[in-house]
Amino acid sequence: MLKVLKPGFYTTVQDTGRFGYRDIGVPVSGVMDNKALAIANSLLENEEDAAVLEITMTGPTLEFEEKTYIALSGAIMNPTLNNNPIVNNKVYRVQEKDILSYGRLDKGLRSYLAIKGGWQTKKVLGSRSYFKAITLVECVADHTEIPYIPCASFEPKIPEMPIESHFEEKVLQVSKGPEYALLLDRQLEKIFGNEFKVAKDYNRMAYQLMETVAEHNINMLTSATLPGTVQLTPSGKLIILMKDGQTTGGYPRILQLSDDAIALLSQKKMGDSISFKLM
Repeated sequence: MLKVLKPGFYTTVQDTGRFGYRDIGVPVSGVMDNKALAIANSLLENEEDAAVLEITMTGPTLEFEEKTYIALSGAIMNPTLNNNPIVNNKVYRVQEKDILSYGRLDKGLRSYLAIKGGWQTKKVLGSRSYFKAITLVECVADHTEIPYIPCASFEPKIPEMPIESHFEEKVLQVSKGPEYALLLDRQLEKIFGNEFKVAKDYNRMAYQLMETVAEHNINMLTSATLPGTVQLTPSGKLIILMKDGQTTGGYPRILQLSDDAIALLSQKKMGDSISFKLM
């Protein structure tokens, strides 16, 4: 078991997501940064969808009860293992009673902790990803215990990878959404000719942007949405749905982020700049 001594700001268990239930209103969920997930799991030679801990902004303090191996990826949070600094994108051996903790957030927003074999929390509708309405758990709390499979011996084929972050990138690759054709020239010029800043309202459900495009009076029926759907509100505000976002919406769906763009955006916080580029 893993003992959670301190949970951090917002720590959840996530895998690649929960698929096949959007018709009954269940979002995909899963990791916000799929690139970071892929790196951490590949280092440990886990299955691609092995569950990890997604750690947002402030990291937890964790105690391992049994031997295993771990790898960290994503945001740079100055982690330590038994007070010794460790780095992202590298496999580390963990002994009984070892303590993993996190320091200051330097770059990005979300860090990921993978363990050999993946975290063994209960699967609900085919996924271990936390989503309160489905799993009845929103995030990791004090004194939580998270199960894992002990591993006393493991020789990774690739013990370390270069740290190639996308924290400084601003350009989000997008494709046209279903209501793209309804946009006016002046709206298109604003969307593709300017940078936007992340507003204070951002989380796993959606990111709002500070700057507005232009007011509109487009009326439409509530229609299907996806992670990465960019909606335009009547007041001209842009809302980008993320992994826990609703499955339908009544605002025009003007753009759709690529998977890589979702990963890039997931590492942004309030005040960070982004721009859109049509693929």
